Amino acid sequence: MSFLVYMTVSTPEEARSIGKELVSQNLAACINIIPGVESIYKWENEVQSAHEVVLIAKTSEAKVTALTQTAQKLHSYDVPCIVSLPITGGNPDFLSWIEHETC
Repeated sequence: MSFLVYMTVSTPEEARSIGKELVSQNLAACINIIPGVESIYKWENEVQSAHEVVLIAKTSEAKVTALTQTAQKLHSYDVPCIVSLPITGGNPDFLSWIEHETC
């Protein structure tokens, strides 16, 4: 089964750095970088907001844990948002490509 892993980071440069590392280690077949996201959240009992960048990684189920651990090590946040979601349908050729690229 393939997964999407959703992450937020502080800058486009950090997104590119993490994305390149994940792909080069075959932990992700592809990374999408979406700049210009505004996040509103509570941190240390205060409502805060920040401009962030979203990364979406396409990976295999077997690589989710290693991808998460690697992203955490490279991430600038104390508690980064890194969540995985199973892909339950889609283009079979694309899903096979994800599995092939992350084996």
